[in-house]
Amino acid sequence: MGGNRRSALGLLCGFAFFLHVLYIGKGDVTYSIPEEMKRGSVIGNIAKDFGLDVGKLSARKARIDGEGNRKRYCEINIVTGDLIVTERIDREELCGEKVSCIIRKELVLEGPMELHRISLQIQDINDNAPIFPKEDIKIEIKITESADKGARFLVGEAHDADIGQNSVQRYSLQENEHFVLDVDNGAVNLVLEKELDREKTQDIQLMLTAVDGGSPQRSGTVVIQVTVLDANDNAPVFSQAVYEANLPEDSPVDTVVVTVSATDADEGMNGEVTYDFDHVSEFEKRAFSIDRKKGAIRVIGELDYEDMSSFELRIKAKDGLGLASYAKVIIDISDINDNVPVIYLKSLSNPIPENISPGTEVAIINVQDRDSDKNRQVRCSIQQNVPFKLVPSIKNYYSLVTTGGLDRELVSDYNITITATDEGSPPLFSSKTVQLFVADVNDNPPVFEEQSYTAYMTENNKPGSTLCSVTARDPDWRQNGTVIYSLLPGEVNGAPVSSYLSVNGDTGVIHAVRSFDYEQFRSFKVHVMARDNGSPPLSSNVTVSVFVTDINDNSPQILYPAAEGNSFMTELIPKAAHGGSLVSKVISVDADSGQNAWLSYHIVKSTDPGLFTIGLHSGEIRTQRDISESDSMKQNLIVAVKDNGQPPLSATCVMYLLISDNLAEVPELKDMSYDDSNSKLTSYLIIALVSVSTFFLTFIIIILGVRFCRRRKPRLLFDGAVAIPSAYVPPDYAEVDGTGTLRSTYNYDAYLTTGSRTSDFKFVRSYNDNTLPADQTLIKCPTDFAEVFGDSEVSPEVGVGYVSFQVETNT
Repeated sequence: MGGNRRSALGLLCGFAFFLHVLYIGKGDVTYSIPEEMKRGSVIGNIAKDFGLDVGKLSARKARIDGEGNRKRYCEINIVTGDLIVTERIDREELCGEKVSCIIRKELVLEGPMELHRISLQIQDINDNAPIFPKEDIKIEIKITESADKGARFLVGEAHDADIGQNSVQRYSLQENEHFVLDVDNGAVNLVLEKELDREKTQDIQLMLTAVDGGSPQRSGTVVIQVTVLDANDNAPVFSQAVYEANLPEDSPVDTVVVTVSATDADEGMNGEVTYDFDHVSEFEKRAFSIDRKKGAIRVIGELDYEDMSSFELRIKAKDGLGLASYAKVIIDISDINDNVPVIYLKSLSNPIPENISPGTEVAIINVQDRDSDKNRQVRCSIQQNVPFKLVPSIKNYYSLVTTGGLDRELVSDYNITITATDEGSPPLFSSKTVQLFVADVNDNPPVFEEQSYTAYMTENNKPGSTLCSVTARDPDWRQNGTVIYSLLPGEVNGAPVSSYLSVNGDTGVIHAVRSFDYEQFRSFKVHVMARDNGSPPLSSNVTVSVFVTDINDNSPQILYPAAEGNSFMTELIPKAAHGGSLVSKVISVDADSGQNAWLSYHIVKSTDPGLFTIGLHSGEIRTQRDISESDSMKQNLIVAVKDNGQPPLSATCVMYLLISDNLAEVPELKDMSYDDSNSKLTSYLIIALVSVSTFFLTFIIIILGVRFCRRRKPRLLFDGAVAIPSAYVPPDYAEVDGTGTLRSTYNYDAYLTTGSRTSDFKFVRSYNDNTLPADQTLIKCPTDFAEVFGDSEVSPEVGVGYVSFQVETNT
């Protein structure tokens, strides 16, 4: 066995190659092997003969291909590169009597497409013995006794399926006194050497042996029975030595192919001619029959040009006494377009990644048509609405390549219909559908359903409460489309965002980790990341704005009057106060917002219910009527401050009011307490009042003496100014949106008694820059009051001064 290289130049001239699948092999390889090799026998190393890398044979999907679905006979060992026998090879079955018997195969490789032709020259071995047409049956020859010396009588030759030297090489005839053997161009004849005498010898038996030239030598024998008859001078004679006919392969059964004719000059029985096949194969007998009397050859079986393109039949004509002659009939089968093209899928990459580059080969198609000439020429195509095309490759191979980008999210699979049409008339076609699946790659990041999310959570929520849910979609498949949610690092009021919120990684549900307080912060933003599980992972972010909604969880806080320990804040009201005069003001704030911070004021209890009223929203306490002598000097008010929340919250305070023009008229200050039943406390108050009154009268006398020494001029003196203590207002009570409770300007009218040259007033600190700060003092000198009231006569004892001042508060 050996390989004979031939130049690839002939291949270059015969084929046009296209695109990246173009490859010219180094040449064809022909191996000469004997038939009947054992399975697994090595024919040759095609990897070495073609100069291929053995290590890449598997990766390049090396394989042996032949035409159609016929037997493979051989295969490649991708580990060693050897070409090995896989099936029995019988030269006689493959090629019959043809001298040259060649099996053509193709070595196909991919990446890139590569095609090498392999020819297996099958050598004959002497595995068949010569066989006579009627082995073990006597050959009967009837000869008349009047036959002349040298007369020739044809005997059927032996057949050996082998060829060449292994076929029949010689014949031998049993020794006898009448006949000798003569072989001329394969025709075996008995030659009459000595005249016959029927009266002496009526039957003669001869042994004929055929021997081939193989090693070991094989032979076959037959017995010839010679019968001596009366005179029969003439053998049948054919009208033609060779008959020729042309027959389409689709000829129906019983079609007459040709009629042979032979005549015999004798008369009677000696002139009756019968016809028969002589030495034809079983295949030929299944295809044709002959009318023994008329010589008409008819079709009795199916004809196929692709299986047998011509037949050569030997016809024997024999008369009644056994004299015979022979003729040859050659029948040529003409091809018709009766075979549709057959599409073979030789290679397929399935599935293919969606990011595959345009022009990538995904499949190799082989198209075959068993017809010949024009009927065998095939055109191959696919539909137009797919991103693929067929590119002619080598011989009858096509490559299916991509023409554009693929997107699995748009189209996950393609049904590609390949149509092959031949050039026959009428043309025949066949189709094959190839389903290609597109494999997913992680090329899509998760996309949130909304560009941003807004969530509202009521303050004082329970930890673990659901805030909202974010949803992101990823059109990729399986793990590439699995979305995992997480919070991006950040801070809220200086603390990590994870201490406020958490997100469920699978569902995207956001939970509150702690309870929120509207008064601490009202809104904040967090960023949620949605990440897929691909490699590498892709992600996207979204902003979630969290707004904390207020609930009524803060009671109003009263800033004035403020209870400081056990001391009491007392307001002094002049007896001459008219109805509608401002007596005092309750100042309060609420840390809540909106309607939860809308405050209303109510007098819950008072000493004289009809004397005072309070502004519903301002908290200003005013007289409803003029002060009368019958009114009690001590007036106590219990004021309730209530917000507008649901449910409403409230706070109360006590206002202690004294109707008096002079502190001396006050019997006791401590008696303003609501605990009138405490007699011991009353005694202490009486003692204190007496002491104070004594000191006060002495002080008044001194003041009067000084005043008489000066120019008589009315002045406003303050004997006992009412001090409004300052209070601390938490900065949280100032609202950003300007809807707080301490931003309105009020005018206060205060009636003050005489007795002091100056008076100090302290105001609650406001967030308005135009108001007086709490740590500063407003000083009014007598000269200031003189400028207000002029030089009018006013009694120092009963004089009343009027001061108008502003205090800003939030409402």
